[in-house]
Amino acid sequence: MKLATLKDGSRDGQLIVVSRDLRTAAIADGIAPTMQRALDDWPFYAPQLAETYDALNQGRARNTFAFEPKDCMAPLPRAYQWADGSAYVNHVELVRRARGAEMPPEFWSDPLMYQGGSDDFLGACDDIVCASEAFGIDFEAEVAVVTSDVPMAAAPEAALRAVRLLMLVNDVSLRNLIPAELAKGFGFFQSKPATAFSPVAVTPDELGEHWREGRVERPLVVHWNGKKVGQPDAGVDMVFHFGQLVAHAAKTRNLRAGSIVGSGTVSNKDEKRGYCCIAEKRCLETIANGAPQTEFMKYGDTVKIEMFDEAGKSIFGAIEQSVAPLERAR
Repeated sequence: MKLATLKDGSRDGQLIVVSRDLRTAAIADGIAPTMQRALDDWPFYAPQLAETYDALNQGRARNTFAFEPKDCMAPLPRAYQWADGSAYVNHVELVRRARGAEMPPEFWSDPLMYQGGSDDFLGACDDIVCASEAFGIDFEAEVAVVTSDVPMAAAPEAALRAVRLLMLVNDVSLRNLIPAELAKGFGFFQSKPATAFSPVAVTPDELGEHWREGRVERPLVVHWNGKKVGQPDAGVDMVFHFGQLVAHAAKTRNLRAGSIVGSGTVSNKDEKRGYCCIAEKRCLETIANGAPQTEFMKYGDTVKIEMFDEAGKSIFGAIEQSVAPLERAR
């Protein structure tokens, strides 16, 4: 099943069901008005949404319309929880090697995770608005899951069963603000602006055999200014699967329905697979040459993040964003 949220002038938008080929959609207001409402009582609403999805794919649904990603908000325009992990330890290792820092051995057994801002997400085609290019604007291509309620201290197996939806992520980072923030010892805040998500969220069954043991085993394709810069496989080198990440987030607290947990920047050890964030490219340059050569994003730059099935069809739709100055957004 594929779901999205249509822009309608409200904070939480209108829940819609989207066809498998991402061409048509149907309003779900007769079932659940918003994505959060559907997640709050998933066992009741999901079968009804699935009936609409089947009808849509068979050409039997009423009042359908052409699906346009630019007309969508994030699938969850705001959420009770947005926690982002760092499951691809290769990425962490490269960052530390570039700094000349040792890799703590516990990073391979205990996930890194930060709590992001969840009150203001971006739609897949919304601009990345930034007050200054000097902040070091970077994209980060990831995968995320949306959960039902997860009780405190849930085991990874139980946490994995709580996954309801999957999405793609652009977890924008302002790299030049990060060092000073981390030096204070309190973690990210200003260096992590609004996060963008794919236009469509999908149920795990849409991935078929490529959703396996809490991992999405498909390449994540990233274009920067129209040039392909990365296509690492999201299932390869993922040290912590989503069950482990969700369980980590729930170690000392309950997670409520609609919580989003991210994988962190997708990264493969095979450098031929390219990169999902500029920082990783800069780390590789520093390790090889002593200093980075690639600059961060500038106003007018574009980024496109997408995942395809074996037939070459888009699964989640594409995140397609441009970088814009704050003045243009006012």
